[in-house]
Amino acid sequence: MAPLASVFAKVLVANRGEIAIRVIRACRDLGVRSVAVHSEADRNAPFTLLADEAVELGTPAEYLDIERIVAAARASGAEAVHPGYGFLSENQAFARACADAGLVFIGPPPEAMAAMGEKVPARERMRASGVPVVPGSDAISDPEEARRVAAEIGYPVLIKASAGGGGIGMRVARDGAELLSGLEAARSTAARAFGNPTVFLERYVDEPRHIEIQVLADAHGEVIHLGERECSVQRRHQKILEEAPSVVIDPGTRARMGEVAVAAARAVGYVNAGTVELIFSRGEFFFLEMNTRLQVEHPVTEAVYSVDLVAEQLRIAAGERLGIHQEQVVPQGHAIECRINAEDYARSFLPSPGRVTGYHEPSGPGVRVDAALTGPGLVSPSYDSLIAKLIVWGPTRQLAIGRMRRALTEYAITGIRTNIPYHLAVLDSPDFQRGEYTTHFIEDHPELVDAAREWEGRRKRFDRLLRDPAHVAAIAAAVAVSER
Repeated sequence: MAPLASVFAKVLVANRGEIAIRVIRACRDLGVRSVAVHSEADRNAPFTLLADEAVELGTPAEYLDIERIVAAARASGAEAVHPGYGFLSENQAFARACADAGLVFIGPPPEAMAAMGEKVPARERMRASGVPVVPGSDAISDPEEARRVAAEIGYPVLIKASAGGGGIGMRVARDGAELLSGLEAARSTAARAFGNPTVFLERYVDEPRHIEIQVLADAHGEVIHLGERECSVQRRHQKILEEAPSVVIDPGTRARMGEVAVAAARAVGYVNAGTVELIFSRGEFFFLEMNTRLQVEHPVTEAVYSVDLVAEQLRIAAGERLGIHQEQVVPQGHAIECRINAEDYARSFLPSPGRVTGYHEPSGPGVRVDAALTGPGLVSPSYDSLIAKLIVWGPTRQLAIGRMRRALTEYAITGIRTNIPYHLAVLDSPDFQRGEYTTHFIEDHPELVDAAREWEGRRKRFDRLLRDPAHVAAIAAAVAVSER
Protein backbone atom coordinates (compact mmCIF):
# COMPACT_ATOMS: atom_id res chain seq x y z
CA MET A 1 0.00 0.00 0.00
CA ALA A 2 1.35 3.44 -0.88
CA PRO A 3 1.92 5.83 2.04
CA LEU A 4 -0.60 8.60 2.61
CA ALA A 5 0.55 11.82 0.99
CA SER A 6 0.75 13.80 4.22
CA VAL A 7 2.32 11.08 6.39
CA PHE A 8 5.98 9.98 6.41
CA ALA A 9 7.32 7.37 4.01
CA LYS A 10 9.63 5.84 6.64
CA VAL A 11 9.83 6.08 10.46
CA LEU A 12 12.56 4.78 12.75
CA VAL A 13 11.31 3.35 16.06
CA ALA A 14 13.79 4.18 18.82
CA ASN A 15 12.56 1.56 21.28
CA ARG A 16 12.06 -2.15 21.81
CA GLY A 17 9.54 -4.75 22.99
CA GLU A 18 5.80 -4.32 22.90
CA ILE A 19 5.81 -0.56 22.31
CA ALA A 20 8.09 -0.95 19.29
CA ILE A 21 5.64 -3.50 17.86
CA ARG A 22 2.73 -1.16 18.62
CA VAL A 23 4.37 1.68 16.65
CA ILE A 24 5.37 -0.65 13.80
CA ARG A 25 1.75 -1.78 13.48
CA ALA A 26 0.46 1.80 13.35
CA CYS A 27 3.02 2.60 10.66
CA ARG A 28 1.93 -0.39 8.63
CA ASP A 29 -1.74 0.64 8.95
CA LEU A 30 -0.83 3.99 7.41
CA GLY A 31 1.42 2.54 4.71
CA VAL A 32 4.57 3.85 6.38
CA ARG A 33 7.74 1.74 6.33
CA SER A 34 9.32 1.10 9.73
CA VAL A 35 12.93 0.79 10.85
CA ALA A 36 13.80 -1.00 14.09
CA VAL A 37 16.99 -0.39 16.02
CA HIS A 38 18.07 -3.19 18.31
CA SER A 39 20.76 -4.43 20.64
CA GLU A 40 22.72 -7.59 19.91
CA ALA A 41 20.51 -9.44 22.42
CA ASP A 42 17.37 -8.34 20.54
CA ARG A 43 18.63 -9.44 17.12
CA ASN A 44 15.86 -12.07 16.81
CA ALA A 45 13.23 -10.36 18.97
CA PRO A 46 9.73 -10.11 17.46
CA PHE A 47 9.86 -6.33 17.08
CA THR A 48 13.12 -6.61 15.12
CA LEU A 49 11.66 -9.20 12.78
CA LEU A 50 8.33 -7.38 12.31
CA ALA A 51 9.88 -4.10 11.17
CA ASP A 52 10.49 -3.50 7.47
CA GLU A 53 14.15 -2.84 8.20
CA ALA A 54 16.44 -3.32 11.21
CA VAL A 55 19.70 -1.75 12.34
CA GLU A 56 21.84 -3.32 15.06
CA LEU A 57 23.20 -0.92 17.67
CA GLY A 58 25.23 -3.23 19.92
CA THR A 59 24.92 -3.72 23.68
CA PRO A 60 21.66 -3.19 25.64
CA ALA A 61 22.75 0.30 26.70
CA GLU A 62 22.80 1.40 23.06
CA TYR A 63 19.06 2.16 23.25
CA LEU A 64 20.23 5.31 25.05
CA ASP A 65 22.93 6.21 22.52
CA ILE A 66 21.57 9.34 20.83
CA GLU A 67 24.38 9.60 18.30
CA ARG A 68 24.04 6.03 17.07
CA ILE A 69 20.26 6.16 16.83
CA VAL A 70 20.28 9.43 14.89
CA ALA A 71 22.97 8.04 12.59
CA ALA A 72 20.87 4.90 12.02
CA ALA A 73 17.83 7.02 11.16
CA ARG A 74 19.77 9.09 8.64
CA ALA A 75 21.47 6.06 7.08
CA SER A 76 18.14 4.25 6.68
CA GLY A 77 16.48 7.22 4.99
CA ALA A 78 13.89 7.62 7.73
CA GLU A 79 12.14 10.97 7.85
CA ALA A 80 10.99 10.76 11.45
CA VAL A 81 11.73 9.04 14.76
CA HIS A 82 9.15 7.65 17.20
CA PRO A 83 10.66 7.25 20.70
CA GLY A 84 7.88 5.11 22.26
CA TYR A 85 7.97 5.43 26.05
CA GLY A 86 10.90 5.13 28.43
CA PHE A 87 14.50 5.25 27.15
CA LEU A 88 14.86 8.56 25.22
CA SER A 89 11.16 9.43 24.93
CA GLU A 90 11.39 12.47 27.24
CA ASN A 91 15.00 13.37 26.50
CA GLN A 92 15.23 16.96 25.27
CA ALA A 93 18.74 16.41 23.87
CA PHE A 94 17.43 13.55 21.73
CA ALA A 95 14.56 15.64 20.39
CA ARG A 96 16.99 18.44 19.51
CA ALA A 97 19.48 16.02 17.95
CA CYS A 98 16.71 14.68 15.70
CA ALA A 99 15.80 18.21 14.61
CA ASP A 100 19.46 19.12 14.00
CA ALA A 101 19.75 16.03 11.76
CA GLY A 102 16.67 17.01 9.74
CA LEU A 103 14.50 14.34 11.38
CA VAL A 104 11.01 14.88 12.77
CA PHE A 105 10.75 13.86 16.44
CA ILE A 106 7.32 12.30 16.95
CA GLY A 107 6.57 13.96 20.24
CA PRO A 108 6.38 17.43 21.78
CA PRO A 109 8.84 20.26 21.16
CA PRO A 110 11.89 20.10 23.45
CA GLU A 111 10.77 23.40 24.99
CA ALA A 112 7.52 21.77 26.15
CA MET A 113 9.50 18.84 27.53
CA ALA A 114 11.72 21.24 29.42
CA ALA A 115 8.74 23.12 30.83
CA MET A 116 7.19 19.92 32.20
CA GLY A 117 10.35 17.90 32.74
CA GLU A 118 11.09 19.13 36.27
CA LYS A 119 8.22 19.18 38.73
CA VAL A 120 9.14 22.33 40.66
CA PRO A 121 9.20 24.70 37.64
CA ALA A 122 6.19 22.86 36.17
CA ARG A 123 4.20 23.43 39.37
CA GLU A 124 5.03 27.14 39.25
CA ARG A 125 3.95 27.40 35.61
CA MET A 126 0.71 25.50 36.24
CA ARG A 127 -0.13 27.63 39.26
CA ALA A 128 0.37 30.76 37.14
CA SER A 129 -1.96 29.30 34.50
CA GLY A 130 -4.78 28.72 36.97
CA VAL A 131 -4.29 24.95 37.18
CA PRO A 132 -4.95 23.58 40.71
CA VAL A 133 -1.71 22.33 42.28
CA VAL A 134 -1.23 20.31 45.47
CA PRO A 135 -0.05 22.67 48.25
CA GLY A 136 3.70 22.35 48.53
CA SER A 137 7.08 24.00 48.31
CA ASP A 138 9.63 25.14 45.80
CA ALA A 139 12.98 23.35 45.72
CA ILE A 140 14.23 22.50 49.22
CA SER A 141 17.88 23.27 49.83
CA ASP A 142 18.47 22.47 53.52
CA PRO A 143 16.89 20.61 56.49
CA GLU A 144 15.89 23.76 58.37
CA GLU A 145 13.97 25.04 55.38
CA ALA A 146 12.34 21.60 55.07
CA ARG A 147 11.21 21.71 58.73
CA ARG A 148 9.72 25.18 58.29
CA VAL A 149 7.86 24.29 55.09
CA ALA A 150 6.59 20.98 56.51
CA ALA A 151 5.19 22.82 59.52
CA GLU A 152 3.38 25.24 57.20
CA ILE A 153 1.96 22.45 55.00
CA GLY A 154 1.20 20.13 57.89
CA TYR A 155 2.27 16.51 58.35
CA PRO A 156 2.30 14.05 56.72
CA VAL A 157 4.19 15.39 53.72
CA LEU A 158 5.61 13.81 50.56
CA ILE A 159 9.24 14.33 49.65
CA LYS A 160 9.51 14.15 45.86
CA ALA A 161 12.26 14.38 43.27
CA SER A 162 11.87 17.34 40.92
CA ALA A 163 13.21 15.39 37.94
CA GLY A 164 12.11 12.00 36.62
CA GLY A 165 9.01 10.05 37.52
CA GLY A 166 7.71 6.57 38.37
CA GLY A 167 7.73 7.36 42.09
CA ILE A 168 11.54 7.12 42.16
CA GLY A 169 12.91 8.99 45.18
CA MET A 170 9.49 9.56 46.74
CA ARG A 171 9.26 9.38 50.54
CA VAL A 172 6.45 9.95 53.05
CA ALA A 173 7.37 11.85 56.23
CA ARG A 174 4.94 11.77 59.16
CA ASP A 175 7.10 13.74 61.56
CA GLY A 176 10.35 15.70 61.81
CA ALA A 177 12.55 12.63 62.23
CA GLU A 178 11.14 10.96 59.12
CA LEU A 179 11.48 14.25 57.27
CA LEU A 180 15.23 14.51 57.88
CA SER A 181 16.00 10.89 57.03
CA GLY A 182 13.64 10.91 54.05
CA LEU A 183 15.10 14.15 52.70
CA GLU A 184 18.61 12.75 52.53
CA ALA A 185 17.43 9.44 51.03
CA ALA A 186 15.29 11.19 48.41
CA ARG A 187 18.10 13.55 47.38
CA SER A 188 20.55 10.66 47.06
CA THR A 189 18.12 8.53 45.02
CA ALA A 190 17.24 11.44 42.74
CA ALA A 191 20.91 12.23 42.10
CA ARG A 192 21.66 8.61 41.15
CA ALA A 193 18.54 8.11 39.03
CA PHE A 194 18.25 11.47 37.27
CA GLY A 195 21.54 13.27 37.82
CA ASN A 196 19.57 15.94 39.70
CA PRO A 197 19.28 15.90 43.53
CA THR A 198 16.57 18.60 43.67
CA VAL A 199 13.59 17.67 45.84
CA PHE A 200 10.50 19.47 47.07
CA LEU A 201 7.71 18.91 49.59
CA GLU A 202 4.05 18.37 48.86
CA ARG A 203 1.01 17.91 51.07
CA TYR A 204 0.21 14.24 51.50
CA VAL A 205 -3.29 13.82 50.11
CA ASP A 206 -5.47 11.43 52.10
CA GLU A 207 -7.21 8.57 50.23
CA PRO A 208 -5.65 9.52 46.88
CA ARG A 209 -6.66 8.18 43.49
CA HIS A 210 -4.30 8.53 40.55
CA ILE A 211 -6.27 9.92 37.60
CA GLU A 212 -4.70 10.93 34.33
CA ILE A 213 -6.09 12.79 31.33
CA GLN A 214 -5.01 12.02 27.78
CA VAL A 215 -4.48 15.08 25.58
CA LEU A 216 -3.82 15.52 21.87
CA ALA A 217 -2.56 18.79 20.41
CA ASP A 218 -1.75 19.64 16.82
CA ALA A 219 0.60 22.28 15.47
CA HIS A 220 -2.36 24.48 14.44
CA GLY A 221 -3.48 25.37 17.97
CA GLU A 222 -6.13 22.68 18.45
CA VAL A 223 -5.95 20.87 21.83
CA ILE A 224 -8.43 18.24 23.03
CA HIS A 225 -8.66 15.76 25.88
CA LEU A 226 -9.84 12.16 25.67
CA GLY A 227 -11.19 11.61 29.15
CA GLU A 228 -9.54 9.97 32.10
CA ARG A 229 -7.77 6.77 33.02
CA GLU A 230 -7.90 5.39 36.57
CA CYS A 231 -4.37 4.28 37.50
CA SER A 232 -4.56 3.71 41.25
CA VAL A 233 -3.65 -0.01 41.40
CA GLN A 234 0.10 0.42 41.93
CA ARG A 235 3.03 -1.31 43.53
CA ARG A 236 6.02 0.83 44.55
CA HIS A 237 4.27 3.83 42.93
CA GLN A 238 4.22 2.01 39.58
CA LYS A 239 0.96 1.03 37.90
CA ILE A 240 0.00 -2.55 37.18
CA LEU A 241 -3.69 -2.15 36.27
CA GLU A 242 -5.55 0.73 34.64
CA GLU A 243 -9.15 1.27 33.58
CA ALA A 244 -11.23 3.83 31.72
CA PRO A 245 -13.40 5.56 32.57
CA SER A 246 -12.97 5.87 36.35
CA VAL A 247 -15.96 4.81 38.44
CA VAL A 248 -15.62 7.89 40.68
CA ILE A 249 -15.46 10.58 38.00
CA ASP A 250 -18.85 11.93 36.96
CA PRO A 251 -19.38 13.79 33.64
CA GLY A 252 -19.10 17.22 35.26
CA THR A 253 -15.82 16.39 37.00
CA ARG A 254 -14.53 14.77 33.80
CA ALA A 255 -15.23 17.98 31.89
CA ARG A 256 -13.46 20.11 34.53
CA MET A 257 -10.46 17.78 34.61
CA GLY A 258 -10.32 17.89 30.83
CA GLU A 259 -10.38 21.67 30.81
CA VAL A 260 -7.49 21.73 33.31
CA ALA A 261 -5.49 19.27 31.19
CA VAL A 262 -6.05 21.32 28.03
CA ALA A 263 -5.04 24.50 29.88
CA ALA A 264 -1.86 22.79 31.11
CA ALA A 265 -0.95 21.70 27.57
CA ARG A 266 -1.63 25.14 26.14
CA ALA A 267 0.47 26.78 28.86
CA VAL A 268 3.64 25.10 27.55
CA GLY A 269 2.87 25.16 23.81
CA TYR A 270 2.36 21.40 23.77
CA VAL A 271 2.09 19.49 20.47
CA ASN A 272 1.41 15.74 19.96
CA ALA A 273 0.15 13.21 22.55
CA GLY A 274 0.69 13.78 26.26
CA THR A 275 -0.81 12.92 29.62
CA VAL A 276 -1.67 15.22 32.50
CA GLU A 277 -1.53 13.36 35.80
CA LEU A 278 -3.89 14.42 38.59
CA ILE A 279 -4.51 13.33 42.15
CA PHE A 280 -8.15 13.00 43.15
CA SER A 281 -9.49 12.76 46.68
CA ARG A 282 -12.96 13.39 48.13
CA GLY A 283 -14.15 15.41 45.19
CA GLU A 284 -10.99 17.54 44.84
CA PHE A 285 -8.30 17.15 42.21
CA PHE A 286 -4.83 18.64 41.77
CA PHE A 287 -2.15 18.69 39.07
CA LEU A 288 0.76 16.29 39.70
CA GLU A 289 2.85 16.33 36.53
CA MET A 290 2.71 15.94 32.77
CA ASN A 291 4.17 12.98 30.94
CA THR A 292 5.40 14.35 27.64
CA ARG A 293 5.10 11.09 25.71
CA LEU A 294 2.82 8.18 24.93
CA GLN A 295 1.79 6.30 28.09
CA VAL A 296 2.04 2.54 28.65
CA GLU A 297 -1.70 2.46 29.36
CA HIS A 298 -2.83 4.34 26.25
CA PRO A 299 -4.81 1.31 24.90
CA VAL A 300 -7.65 1.73 27.42
CA THR A 301 -8.28 5.22 26.04
CA GLU A 302 -8.15 3.84 22.51
CA ALA A 303 -10.71 1.18 23.40
CA VAL A 304 -13.19 3.56 25.02
CA TYR A 305 -12.86 6.42 22.51
CA SER A 306 -12.13 4.44 19.32
CA VAL A 307 -9.05 6.54 18.56
CA ASP A 308 -5.67 5.17 17.41
CA LEU A 309 -3.37 7.39 19.47
CA VAL A 310 -0.17 6.28 17.72
CA ALA A 311 -1.66 6.98 14.30
CA GLU A 312 -2.71 10.40 15.61
CA GLN A 313 0.85 11.00 16.78
CA LEU A 314 2.16 10.24 13.30
CA ARG A 315 -0.40 12.49 11.62
CA ILE A 316 0.23 15.39 14.02
CA ALA A 317 4.00 15.10 13.57
CA ALA A 318 3.46 15.18 9.80
CA GLY A 319 1.67 18.52 10.19
CA GLU A 320 -1.93 17.37 9.87
CA ARG A 321 -4.78 18.89 11.84
CA LEU A 322 -6.57 16.82 14.47
CA GLY A 323 -9.25 14.70 12.87
CA ILE A 324 -11.43 14.70 15.97
CA HIS A 325 -13.06 17.59 17.84
CA GLN A 326 -13.84 17.83 21.56
CA GLU A 327 -17.61 17.47 21.11
CA GLN A 328 -17.01 14.12 19.38
CA VAL A 329 -15.14 12.71 22.38
CA VAL A 330 -17.70 10.59 24.22
CA PRO A 331 -16.74 7.43 26.19
CA GLN A 332 -18.32 4.17 25.07
CA GLY A 333 -18.23 1.17 27.38
CA HIS A 334 -15.41 0.27 29.73
CA ALA A 335 -11.82 -0.90 29.26
CA ILE A 336 -9.27 -2.48 31.61
CA GLU A 337 -5.55 -3.08 31.08
CA CYS A 338 -3.42 -5.51 33.09
CA ARG A 339 0.33 -5.22 32.76
CA ILE A 340 1.72 -8.74 32.49
CA ASN A 341 5.12 -8.59 34.18
CA ALA A 342 7.85 -11.15 34.75
CA GLU A 343 7.87 -10.85 38.51
CA ASP A 344 7.20 -12.81 41.69
CA TYR A 345 4.15 -11.28 43.37
CA ALA A 346 4.81 -13.31 46.54
CA ARG A 347 8.28 -11.75 46.95
CA SER A 348 7.34 -8.07 46.81
CA PHE A 349 7.01 -8.21 43.00
CA LEU A 350 10.69 -9.05 42.56
CA PRO A 351 11.62 -9.18 38.83
CA SER A 352 11.70 -12.75 37.48
CA PRO A 353 13.42 -12.69 34.09
CA GLY A 354 14.38 -15.83 32.25
CA ARG A 355 13.41 -18.09 29.37
CA VAL A 356 9.72 -18.49 28.57
CA THR A 357 9.24 -22.14 27.63
CA GLY A 358 5.55 -21.98 26.70
CA TYR A 359 3.41 -19.08 25.55
CA HIS A 360 -0.26 -18.81 24.60
CA GLU A 361 -2.23 -15.56 24.32
CA PRO A 362 -5.94 -15.29 25.10
CA SER A 363 -8.46 -14.25 22.48
CA GLY A 364 -12.22 -13.94 22.05
CA PRO A 365 -14.61 -10.99 22.11
CA GLY A 366 -13.25 -7.72 23.45
CA VAL A 367 -9.67 -8.95 24.02
CA ARG A 368 -6.46 -7.28 22.80
CA VAL A 369 -2.87 -8.27 23.60
CA ASP A 370 0.08 -5.90 23.04
CA ALA A 371 3.03 -8.22 23.70
CA ALA A 372 6.80 -8.28 23.37
CA LEU A 373 6.65 -12.03 22.74
CA THR A 374 4.93 -14.07 20.06
CA GLY A 375 5.98 -17.43 21.49
CA PRO A 376 8.66 -18.97 23.74
CA GLY A 377 11.66 -16.68 24.17
CA LEU A 378 13.85 -14.75 26.56
CA VAL A 379 12.71 -12.07 29.01
CA SER A 380 16.01 -10.27 29.49
CA PRO A 381 17.19 -9.04 32.90
CA SER A 382 18.67 -6.01 31.10
CA TYR A 383 15.28 -4.37 30.56
CA ASP A 384 11.95 -3.68 32.23
CA SER A 385 9.97 -6.74 33.38
CA LEU A 386 6.94 -5.94 31.18
CA ILE A 387 6.05 -8.89 28.93
CA ALA A 388 2.71 -7.71 27.59
CA LYS A 389 -0.34 -5.55 28.13
CA LEU A 390 -3.66 -7.40 28.22
CA ILE A 391 -6.56 -5.09 27.35
CA VAL A 392 -10.26 -5.89 27.38
CA TRP A 393 -13.34 -3.86 26.48
CA GLY A 394 -16.96 -4.40 27.43
CA PRO A 395 -20.18 -2.39 27.22
CA THR A 396 -20.22 -2.29 31.04
CA ARG A 397 -17.52 -2.41 33.74
CA GLN A 398 -18.99 -5.66 35.07
CA LEU A 399 -18.64 -7.36 31.68
CA ALA A 400 -15.15 -5.90 31.23
CA ILE A 401 -14.11 -7.45 34.56
CA GLY A 402 -15.59 -10.78 33.46
CA ARG A 403 -13.76 -10.67 30.15
CA MET A 404 -10.49 -9.79 31.85
CA ARG A 405 -10.92 -12.71 34.25
CA ARG A 406 -11.55 -15.04 31.31
CA ALA A 407 -8.58 -13.67 29.35
CA LEU A 408 -6.19 -13.92 32.30
CA THR A 409 -7.29 -17.50 32.92
CA GLU A 410 -6.45 -18.38 29.29
CA TYR A 411 -3.11 -16.54 29.26
CA ALA A 412 -0.45 -19.24 29.64
CA ILE A 413 3.22 -18.35 30.21
CA THR A 414 5.53 -21.06 31.54
CA GLY A 415 9.20 -21.12 32.49
CA ILE A 416 9.14 -17.92 34.56
CA ARG A 417 6.95 -16.41 37.23
CA THR A 418 4.41 -13.73 36.26
CA ASN A 419 1.83 -11.57 38.01
CA ILE A 420 -1.13 -13.12 36.13
CA PRO A 421 -2.50 -14.90 39.26
CA TYR A 422 -2.21 -11.65 41.22
CA HIS A 423 -4.31 -9.80 38.65
CA LEU A 424 -6.99 -12.47 39.02
CA ALA A 425 -6.95 -11.93 42.78
CA VAL A 426 -7.32 -8.17 42.28
CA LEU A 427 -10.36 -8.67 40.03
CA ASP A 428 -12.00 -10.86 42.70
CA SER A 429 -11.49 -8.27 45.45
CA PRO A 430 -14.84 -6.83 46.60
CA ASP A 431 -13.23 -3.39 46.97
CA PHE A 432 -12.00 -3.46 43.38
CA GLN A 433 -15.33 -4.69 42.10
CA ARG A 434 -17.08 -1.82 43.87
CA GLY A 435 -14.47 0.64 42.59
CA GLU A 436 -13.59 1.55 46.17
CA TYR A 437 -9.82 1.71 46.04
CA THR A 438 -6.95 4.20 46.26
CA THR A 439 -3.23 4.18 45.44
CA HIS A 440 -2.79 2.22 48.70
CA PHE A 441 -4.91 -0.67 47.42
CA ILE A 442 -2.09 -3.23 47.21
CA GLU A 443 -0.52 -2.44 50.57
CA ASP A 444 -3.97 -2.36 52.20
CA HIS A 445 -4.84 -5.84 50.82
CA PRO A 446 -2.03 -8.26 51.79
CA GLU A 447 -4.55 -11.11 51.51
CA LEU A 448 -4.30 -10.81 47.73
CA VAL A 449 -1.05 -12.81 47.79
CA ASP A 450 -2.78 -15.89 49.23
CA ALA A 451 -5.69 -15.41 46.84
CA ALA A 452 -3.21 -15.27 43.96
CA ARG A 453 -1.59 -18.51 45.09
CA GLU A 454 -5.02 -20.15 44.91
CA TRP A 455 -5.48 -18.85 41.39
CA GLU A 456 -2.04 -20.13 40.45
CA GLY A 457 -3.10 -23.64 41.40
CA ARG A 458 -6.37 -23.36 39.50
CA ARG A 459 -4.54 -22.26 36.34
CA LYS A 460 -2.04 -25.16 36.31
CA ARG A 461 -4.44 -27.30 34.29
CA PHE A 462 -4.50 -24.77 31.46
CA ASP A 463 -0.70 -24.35 31.48
CA ARG A 464 -0.37 -28.08 30.76
CA LEU A 465 -2.37 -27.64 27.56
CA LEU A 466 0.61 -25.82 26.05
CA ARG A 467 1.94 -29.26 25.19
CA ASP A 468 -0.91 -29.60 22.70
CA PRO A 469 -1.23 -26.33 20.73
CA ALA A 470 -4.16 -27.69 18.69
CA HIS A 471 -6.07 -28.40 21.90
CA VAL A 472 -5.37 -24.89 23.14
CA ALA A 473 -6.60 -23.34 19.89
CA ALA A 474 -9.78 -25.44 20.03
CA ILE A 475 -10.53 -24.31 23.58
CA ALA A 476 -9.95 -20.65 22.71
CA ALA A 477 -12.26 -20.96 19.71
CA ALA A 478 -14.95 -22.65 21.80
CA VAL A 479 -14.76 -19.90 24.43
CA ALA A 480 -15.08 -17.23 21.74
CA VAL A 481 -18.15 -18.90 20.22
CA SER A 482 -19.83 -19.35 23.61
CA GLU A 483 -19.53 -15.63 24.42
CA ARG A 484 -20.91 -14.28 21.16
